[in-house]
Amino acid sequence: MTSAHGFRTVLKGAIASLTACVALLVSAEPVGTANDLVFSVTEGVTYQATPKEIRDKFEPLAEVIGKALHRRVNVVLVPSYNDVRAGLARQEYDLAFIHPAHVAMAETKAGRYRSVAWTSGYTNYTVSLLANKEEAIQSLNDLKGRKLVTPDPDSITAHMVRAMLRSERVGNADLNVLTTRYQDAVPFYLQHGFANVGATAANAVVKDWTDKGGKVVLSSRGVPIKQFIASSRLSAEERDKIREALVTLAQTEPGRRALAASGYKGFVAPDAAVEATTISWLGL
Repeated sequence: MTSAHGFRTVLKGAIASLTACVALLVSAEPVGTANDLVFSVTEGVTYQATPKEIRDKFEPLAEVIGKALHRRVNVVLVPSYNDVRAGLARQEYDLAFIHPAHVAMAETKAGRYRSVAWTSGYTNYTVSLLANKEEAIQSLNDLKGRKLVTPDPDSITAHMVRAMLRSERVGNADLNVLTTRYQDAVPFYLQHGFANVGATAANAVVKDWTDKGGKVVLSSRGVPIKQFIASSRLSAEERDKIREALVTLAQTEPGRRALAASGYKGFVAPDAAVEATTISWLGL
């Protein structure tokens, strides 16, 4: 009897200890996640790239940033503009790389994020309005009564087109605006007579169009796209370290490898005055 009672006592103690350990493991936060920096990436909706291709571009950049901050950086791909808007509104991301200027700059205007770097070669992004050579168009007012095709309506290209039209007081009722998903689909509409004018900001599309005898009838002002913005919850020192890491990538071997993987030439500090005028022009 005494032996059985002792066994039961030992067994109960072991079960209690095991239960306590399991509870501790379940309730405890995973080691190494509390200080992780969340880095979201949102590329454009009018270009075609797989999630793996995008992640491969940005993981090396994340490593450089992590070393500068002495923090692990988790890359989160957020393809949908509305999804990234929701996450930014809640400041779920410490750092974000965002292709479309209207999404990034809406956050800087709201004060939830601060610009930390712009992508070299994309600080003067312009929209070209393409047409067949027989189209007689010299101003935005000449678009009245015609059909205009743009990429996705929530793309930066489409937002820039609307800004162009607003600047000349050309309203929605003055022309028929069509939309297609991808930039490289725009010439199809012109070639087959579905539209008179097509908007694109893709240099390759413009070159291919003009090489085949088409023309550019009008161009927009330039805006910066592909921006890094950091949460206002980060300290000014942390934001400065991120900026410094990005703009000096070409000066170190790990930085050069990260640039090569990204496909970009480099990154530069943002221009506050240009940002302010762009926000106003886009009507954000």
